Amino acid sequence: MNKSFLEVDGLSKVYPDGQGGGLTVFEDISFALEKGEFVCIIGHSGCGKSTILNVLAGLDEATSGNIVMNGKEVKGPSLDRGVVFQNYSLLPWKTTLKNIVFAVRARWPSWSKEQVREHSERYLKMVGLDHALERKPSQLSGGMRQRVSIARAFATQPDLLLLDEPFGALDALTRGVIQDELVKIWENTRQTVFMITHDVDEAILLSDRIFLMSNGPNARIAESVKVDMPHPRARSTIFQNPAYHKTRDYLVDYLVNRSGSALPDADGKPKFVEPAKSSGAQAERKTESAARAANA
Repeated sequence: MNKSFLEVDGLSKVYPDGQGGGLTVFEDISFALEKGEFVCIIGHSGCGKSTILNVLAGLDEATSGNIVMNGKEVKGPSLDRGVVFQNYSLLPWKTTLKNIVFAVRARWPSWSKEQVREHSERYLKMVGLDHALERKPSQLSGGMRQRVSIARAFATQPDLLLLDEPFGALDALTRGVIQDELVKIWENTRQTVFMITHDVDEAILLSDRIFLMSNGPNARIAESVKVDMPHPRARSTIFQNPAYHKTRDYLVDYLVNRSGSALPDADGKPKFVEPAKSSGAQAERKTESAARAANA
């Protein structure tokens, strides 16, 4: 039996209350990601999305459960996992180029100075910042800073890229431009991406699957929605695909009407949903394991 690239099994997070009890933010989180897959996770505030991402990054520890990536247990931070936060996290005293160089040199310490610079400049060019190599973060707009952050993350070529609402602080126009840049880079690299977002349209534009979280406390991944539209997708034309509207309606219905009580199937895994091949509330549901067995 082939193993998935990333396997998360029975992840839970409990914050002790100092009186022998505690608050269970999320529990029994189990899912798998395939190599090169782009997955978004959506849920209301307080369901533990960012905590799950931080555990995957090795920046936080789960109370229970296991994470295995490429056959190795995930323990602590590592260069094989890159993170892009909402607040840019750039080094303010370094230029745009040197922020990338710093990360690339850490990833490949044996590379020559010329190799490091060429590689760093290539990724800055991908996000349209080759004209701003010598500017410091204070001389950049918010959107430009986030592009530097994205370029830095992709430049280190991590096996898993973790994005924590990277466009949440941006205006709608800038957000759309950087979404396009992200799509362009991902199409070239096909790195595995796990991304938090509150934006339904963003999730449909970018992802292969969308995980829907039930409300916290005791939150779980209740459903895994397949986005059955071919890549690449463009913001200007995606709405012309009938699957877009069916998927969007399904996601909005879940978030507005069903997230408070939705639970995964009996085996603890999220329900597998293909709204584009179903009709309204009668969407066909299968567990991920059953879907994989059907395709075997």
